[in-house]
Amino acid sequence: MNKHGQLADFLQARRAQLRPEDVGLPTYGERRRVPGLRREELAMLAGISAPYYTRLEQGQSRNASPEVLDAIARALRLDESERAHLHTLARAPKGGRSAGRPRAERITPATRALLAAIGGTPVIVMGRRSDVLAWNRQGHALFAGHLDPSSPDDPGRRPNMAKLVFLDAHTRDLYTDWPAKARTVVGNLRLTAGRYPNDPQLAALIGELTMRSPEFATMWADHRIQACDTTDYEMHHPLVGALTVTQQTLQSPQGDSPVLVVATATPGSPSATALALLAHTTVTTHAVAPREAAQPQHDAEPHTTG
Repeated sequence: MNKHGQLADFLQARRAQLRPEDVGLPTYGERRRVPGLRREELAMLAGISAPYYTRLEQGQSRNASPEVLDAIARALRLDESERAHLHTLARAPKGGRSAGRPRAERITPATRALLAAIGGTPVIVMGRRSDVLAWNRQGHALFAGHLDPSSPDDPGRRPNMAKLVFLDAHTRDLYTDWPAKARTVVGNLRLTAGRYPNDPQLAALIGELTMRSPEFATMWADHRIQACDTTDYEMHHPLVGALTVTQQTLQSPQGDSPVLVVATATPGSPSATALALLAHTTVTTHAVAPREAAQPQHDAEPHTTG
């Protein structure tokens, strides 16, 4: 990945998604060889020259002003998140050098203390590549109760929420409107790829998902951006049934630290009752586990994985 390659792909994809009639341009019944607007049409709408826009779309111009980028964003009818993403892709690294690789992600003692202090509310801590770095009991039970609760502690076994959403049947069944959840995952990965173009692990993740999931490949190709700090999801949990939760993503003002994803429900609602039942079930399970572990080895059923 590189920013200017991403910029070219982003502009081409979004231009192709706009039809002349969407922006009030007459077509006079003509047949077009390619879908969407022509480069010169988009340049006209943005108020810039067609040759300059062509160089920008081909990744040959790296000094577009904020005013020009805003004009292109308006012509493409980008929302605020997409406009910011366009600026990120067009921004040349300071000093003409490419940005270094992002530093490794770690959970601070303060974040672990916060997880322990939030009782009864599902919380997971996610890294920039959607790796699960930590979760509390309720977060594990709500989002991935079928996985080993200790797996985030081992970098080699950490769950990845993007992989779970696209490649794991349990997680897919968890969301009633799975395509909406999937689009959010892809949109957030797009934002991350723009911020960290030199992250080889992120590139490997995107490559793996593209190869293994045709749905991901299709969604990734349309270059949609979706920054969702607060989103409602209807879920169907195998233990507590149907519920609607509000997932809020909380991050530092700098935006370069792991994020907390917190799931809540409307107080007094059936969904809040379901979350409370899940929390109670989780506490009971953990309380019973030590007594079960104390049973003689020969009394235990053999463990199998499928």
